[in-house]
Amino acid sequence: MRYFLFIFIFLLPVVCLAQLSAPGMSALRFTTYSPPSTVHDPVFIYCNSSGTQKGTIQAVSPGGTGPFNFSWYKWSDITKSFSISLKTDPAVNSSTSANLDEGGYMVRITDAGGYDKSLVGWIFLDSPVAHASLQNYTCDYVALSGKAAVDTFYYKDSADGTAIRLKNAFTFTWSSAPTSIIPYPSIDLNPVTYTPPIEDVTYKLQVVDSFLCTSVSSFPFTSITVKADFTVDPVNGDAPLKAAFTNNSVRGSVYRWEFGDDSISELENPLPHIYYHPGEYSVKLTVTSNLLCVDSLRFDKVVVDPSELNIPNVFTPDGDGINDYFIVESKSLRSISVEIFSRSGLMVYFFSGEGDSLKDWKGWNGNVNNSSSKATPGVYFYIIRAQGWDDKIYNGKPYRGFLYLYR
Repeated sequence: MRYFLFIFIFLLPVVCLAQLSAPGMSALRFTTYSPPSTVHDPVFIYCNSSGTQKGTIQAVSPGGTGPFNFSWYKWSDITKSFSISLKTDPAVNSSTSANLDEGGYMVRITDAGGYDKSLVGWIFLDSPVAHASLQNYTCDYVALSGKAAVDTFYYKDSADGTAIRLKNAFTFTWSSAPTSIIPYPSIDLNPVTYTPPIEDVTYKLQVVDSFLCTSVSSFPFTSITVKADFTVDPVNGDAPLKAAFTNNSVRGSVYRWEFGDDSISELENPLPHIYYHPGEYSVKLTVTSNLLCVDSLRFDKVVVDPSELNIPNVFTPDGDGINDYFIVESKSLRSISVEIFSRSGLMVYFFSGEGDSLKDWKGWNGNVNNSSSKATPGVYFYIIRAQGWDDKIYNGKPYRGFLYLYR
């Protein structure tokens, strides 16, 4: 018996819906009248964003033998009863009452055999409210202002006319297109973002109530935020390092480049900057807009390699493209001189260079004093003197030694 009672209570809303239905409704609820009433009449909610929505109720007799007479009435707050006659559909099996305003409706169903049944349904036209606007903005933040509200609906207890509130609430969400940062978009109705959009956006506030009816409000926002941005190429290498800076800033008008070596530029796109001394450099770009909004970006780090000198002790100038030159491996050298002598003390090669001539130096190819005469295989003596861009001196015994020439 308890199991049967549970099934009956569970299916009660479905049974009611089968007797009264509302085509196009958005949500369905049921009344809860004051105890001891166990009646649960359907409440049909229509979303009314257009402001012109009307309701419709269809009725089918839950019993009796058709055809039936369907007599429709509307609730009156004056008489506190369903006393406003609407229409009668005689000798039919179902009936529809359309173009209905908000309120309560009763349909009385009778047949020729004495069957008499009344069904009650309520209609509400739901219009949640959303209003989005700009509260304030500066170079550093945007403050949004949102308003949200939902309709309050009351159905009436036919026993005494008591007004009973139908529960309704809302949720909301802020968004923007293109997407930008909005802190707590579903918690704070008046959010303030301290990361304002760098591009123009449209802010939107969407409000959804308990009946899944929606209201949307939006407005365009023109960004004034400035953004400093740039790239460096290359970011490391030998001295002198020639670094190119590409400006990618947005909405800038005045520029200040600080290259980290006491030099600055106020050009929008500066000329390539040359770092002569090995070390690490921090580059900063400060950008100011026409509206005096300021942003800066620091790039850490541009690295100029310290000087270095490595001397091989063998080479094979046989024309096979492998190890054909005696070349000093180096980094960040300002200048170098190379002297090479035969075992008898005869100078067979000399080079001295700095700057571009040093960069273009390919080394000794094994020919005597840059002639077509090839040095004989064997042992040779070298003397190397060099200075790095970091002022390190390469001289003395560590840079004097023997090398071997094989063919």
